[in-house]
Amino acid sequence: MGIGAGIFLLALGGVLAFAVSDRISGVDLTMVGYILMGAGALGLVLVLLLNGQRTRSSHTTVVDDHPDPRDPRI
Repeated sequence: MGIGAGIFLLALGGVLAFAVSDRISGVDLTMVGYILMGAGALGLVLVLLLNGQRTRSSHTTVVDDHPDPRDPRI
């Protein structure tokens, strides 16, 4: 799930929880909205955490302890 999907689930859940007043027998649309909002929020948090770890780990520094003696910059 990406950031866009998380935002979509939050928006869809908010509409179902707060704006829809229709009734479907056997389905509580308010609860479905809350569940979708929770899934969207959890998805956003996970995506942001995983993206933060990926950018932190991608900046690695390589130290060469044995330089080439033929390198003219030495």
